[in-house]
Amino acid sequence: MENAAADSVAVCLDEDSAPYRLIVTDLVALIGHVQASLRLIEAAIAREAFLAEQDAAANVFVLDDVTPRYAAASTALKACDTGLGMALDRLREPDAPARFLN
Repeated sequence: MENAAADSVAVCLDEDSAPYRLIVTDLVALIGHVQASLRLIEAAIAREAFLAEQDAAANVFVLDDVTPRYAAASTALKACDTGLGMALDRLREPDAPARFLN
């Protein structure tokens, strides 16, 4: 995905596009990375829950619960995703290029 984003940026530079288009491309790539990280965290939480259930069934107790760290990271990434999405929406508004260049 990083190479595709880099290629898009290179194409934009070759076409002498407006600077805001480069920012939009970069934001789209960044949003993709944040969302991929969120999916990884959700999978890790599900894996931890599954392992905890297996341990409970075997009467084994694990005192080190990493789920709160995952939850905190997920909350921060969701806030980032929301903010980046709002920034992207603002840049995609019809008069954005004119506002950006002024």
